[in-house]
Amino acid sequence: MSGVNVWTRSRERMKRFPELFAMCSAEAAVYGKCVVATTAGKQELKKDLCIKEFEALRTCFISAVCEM
Repeated sequence: MSGVNVWTRSRERMKRFPELFAMCSAEAAVYGKCVVATTAGKQELKKDLCIKEFEALRTCFISAVCEM
C-alpha cells in the first residue's frame, strides 16, 4: 500500500525536473562545457575535475526546489 505512494511521489518529482532544469540552464551549460572540455579526445571523465561547476549546478537545483 505504501509502495503506491512512493511511486506517485517519485513520478511527481520527475514531472518537475524539466522546469527545475530550465531554471538552472546557465549552470547546466557551464557544467556541460566543462565535461566536454575535460573529455576531449579519448580522455575519460574523472571524479572532481568539474567539481566547481557541479557544485554550482547542485546549489542551483537545491535553490530551485526550495522555490517551488
